[in-house]
Formats: sequence, structure tokens, C-alpha cells
Amino acid sequence: MTGGPALAAPAPGHGPDGATARRRFVTVSFLFWFPIGMSIATGVLLFTERGMGLAAIAGFYAVHSLTAAAMELPTGGLSDVIGRRPVLAIAGLLNLAAFTLIGLGAAGWAIALGMGLMGLARALSSGPAEAWYVDTVHAHAGPDADLRTGLARGSSATSAALALGTLLGGGLPWLLGLAPGLGEWLTDTTGGLVIPLSVPALLGALVEIVFVLYVLSALTEPPRPRTGVRGVVGGVPAAIAAGLRLGARDALIRRILLTASAAGAALAAVELLTPGRAATLMGTAESGALVFAGLACAGFLCSALGSQLAPLVARFAGSSERAVLVSLGLVTLGLTLLGLTAHAMSALATTVAVTGYGLVYLGLGAAGPNENDLLHRRVDASGRATALSVQSLSLQLVAAGAGLGAGALPPGPLPWLLAATAVLAGALLWLRRAAPAKPLPGPVPRTEADGSATMSAHP
Repeated sequence: MTGGPALAAPAPGHGPDGATARRRFVTVSFLFWFPIGMSIATGVLLFTERGMGLAAIAGFYAVHSLTAAAMELPTGGLSDVIGRRPVLAIAGLLNLAAFTLIGLGAAGWAIALGMGLMGLARALSSGPAEAWYVDTVHAHAGPDADLRTGLARGSSATSAALALGTLLGGGLPWLLGLAPGLGEWLTDTTGGLVIPLSVPALLGALVEIVFVLYVLSALTEPPRPRTGVRGVVGGVPAAIAAGLRLGARDALIRRILLTASAAGAALAAVELLTPGRAATLMGTAESGALVFAGLACAGFLCSALGSQLAPLVARFAGSSERAVLVSLGLVTLGLTLLGLTAHAMSALATTVAVTGYGLVYLGLGAAGPNENDLLHRRVDASGRATALSVQSLSLQLVAAGAGLGAGALPPGPLPWLLAATAVLAGALLWLRRAAPAKPLPGPVPRTEADGSATMSAHP
């Protein structure tokens, strides 16, 4: 350690035990991502029904990604200064506003504002829940406690929430269409503000209320030093600087950040291009939303399975590093299969594409817990949320650029194969083992807010 802890952590054995912390982490992960899942199946198709072209839709997703990227480090530092719980609660409130705007907005500016607020919420949420879990387990059982199992279950809960949410979100517009005249009545009654494809986003707004209430009641934290505006302003930049410094000095952290960038390219291609392929296959937006919902649900279940298998993959591969290499190889294979079948509509080509889609999510699910297990062994509590934000920043920045590029390129294999190349490059980084971490060069000056905003590297 190169400085004092960011908070007065309780002695080992105090606070929630490991099992309780794991259950609360899993619940928070599920509640946060469930409403996002409900909006996934209908997002692109909803914007299309509102009269937006593919380039404009790619722009909306770029607003989300760029907002998240711009705010990742400041909000990660904020969590390390004022606490995990208040930052997560604010994220839930921002998502509440975002889903309302997306569900009701018919103008481009309203959709863009909603996507921007969702990006800000994503930035706020990218580290605090996981940092709370790791802090709590370390406080109860010490720094050598097992983390991989809890991280894997949290990742599985995220994937399960996305799967169930996507299935529900894609099925609702289809169910509304089964009742004669119900969709038209809904549209006419609300003056066009609410259409069947916007119902999942509005339901997601209601779930965010439950999320905020659970966070405020369940994520107990040790008391932090009282922090005024001056303390926050002074503490956040110090936390940001510590996160950037660790990323610059530690080769393993750099690998993790570059791997997150590769994952961003993969996810951008999958999330932007797959809904259109489903709609083209089925012939209508509502039927396409239902098919994509089922496909996305299967993908997220593959991700959940991959997360559950992450510890096993690490044992068979010999290390977490080798497990990341194997997992990214599966992602590369999946994207390649999607690219090779981009222009084909036969039953065989569709089966191959669905297999590729599943491999993408299976590989990403297996890679995540192993990457984060390595990450948490390099950082301490004073900068854990910041480190996670740096990781998310890498993903969001590349996702924004890759999404814009995929939207501008002609439909076909090229966008998929470019994403596969990016992931392959990320996988090749893990061919060699990383050197042990180097200690930071000295203590970071203490701030009024957190006593210290440093990170330390664990061997």
C-alpha cells in the first residue's frame, strides 16, 4: 500500500458475511440490468418506427457510449470518494428519466437526451456495486478471500437479467399485437406518444424505482469521512489520476483495458446489426423484435453459462490469463460465423449465424470474471471503482467508434469481420504471461475527501 484506505473499513469478521454480500450483489446486478434488457429487443426497432434511419440510430448509441466514456473516470472517482450506495442510487434515478424519454420521445433530441442520460447512468454504475462487494468480502474475510465465485455469480445475474428482460421486452409488443385493435387504441389514446414498441422502456422505468429502493436499503457501508463540495472536487481528480497512473504502469492492467476495447467492438456490431437481420428475416418490425428477443435471451443465457464456467475454464487452462485467451478465441470464432452468413437466409446459414451469436456471448461471459479477478488483485479499496471505470471507459470508447463505423459501412460481412479482427488482436495479447506488478513510486497526497486516492498493485 502506498497510502491509507479510502474509508474506515471494519475489522475482518464484521459487516455482512460473504454469502450475504454475494446475495445482495447478485440482486443489485439483476435489478439494474433487467430494465435495460427490456429495452434491448425493441430499441433499434422502436427508433426505426419513430422514423429514424440506421445512421441516426448509430448516432444515438454513440451518444450513449461517448457520454459513458466521458464520465467513466469522474464518476468512478466519485464512488471512491462519497461511497458506492449514493452513486448507484443516482444511476437508478437517471435510468428512470432515460427510459421515460426513450419510451415517450418521438423527436430525435428526446431520444438522444434519453440515451445520454442512460450513458451517464452506465458510467455511474460501472464500478460501485462490484467494488462494494469486494470491499465487503475483504472486510469480512480478509484480502485473500475468494472473489472469483462471487464475481461469476454477479456476472451470471447480469446475463440472466438481460436474458429475461430481453425476452419480456420483445414479447410484449407481439402480445399487444395479438389483441385486435389494442395497439392502435394505445397509440390513438396517447396521441402517438406510446406505441407497442415503447411499452418495454416504460415498464423499465418502473423497475428502476425498485432498484433505487433496494440499493438504499441493502448496500450498507462503513461510515466515510464527512465530505463537502471542496472534498469531492479535490478527491475525485486524485482518484482519477491514480487510476490512469496504474493503467500506464501495469502491463496486466493494460491488457485488461485493451481486451475491454475489443469487447466493445464486438458488442457494438452485435447490438446494432442483429435486430435488422432479425426484422429482415421475419418481414415486420414486431415479429423481428420477438425473434431478436428470443435470440438475445439465448445469447445472454450463454453469457451467464460462460460466467458460471469461468472458474472451471481457469482451472483447465492453468490460469485466469490463459482462460481469457481461450474465451476471446470463442468470441472471434462467433463473429466470423456471423460475418460469413451475413448475406445468406437459408436454414443452414441461419443455424450457423445463431451458433456464432451464442459463441460471442459464451466467450465474453467466460472472459469477464477471469479478467476482473486479475484486476482486483492489482488494486486496493481506495481505487477499485476507479479501476473498473477505466475498464468500462475502454469498452465504451471503442463501442462508440465501432458502432458508428458499422452503421456507415454497407451491410454484409465486413462489419462483422472487422469486429472479429479486433477481438482476435485482443486475444493475442494473452499469449504471454504478464510480469509481476510494479509498486507505485510513492504515496499520493491525501485529500480532505478520502484520505488517499491511491491504488496499489498486489503480486
